[in-house]
Amino acid sequence: MIEFLTWMPAVVLPGAALIQLVKLWKTHDPSGVSTLSWLLFGIAFVGAYLLFAQTGGYFSVQAIMAFLLTSVLNFWIVWTVLKYRFKPDENDEPERTTE
Repeated sequence: MIEFLTWMPAVVLPGAALIQLVKLWKTHDPSGVSTLSWLLFGIAFVGAYLLFAQTGGYFSVQAIMAFLLTSVLNFWIVWTVLKYRFKPDENDEPERTTE
């Protein structure tokens, strides 16, 4: 049972971030996504990994997936949101007609 419980954050945390990332890729719509929250979560997960690493869990697959993989996905979400907010989508540009 303990083994199962240690894998829960390793699967759920990156899974939640991946769901947000896939939604952003499909919709190209960053509205409603808090860039600051995802950035702070990413920083917090790096800190949590470093705190966990002090107990000797540097190379634990569960810790790497739960903290570092999730952190990378969170930073990727931030990058994607900023990309879509500041770069207009080519499909949204009005078509120019030649007269």
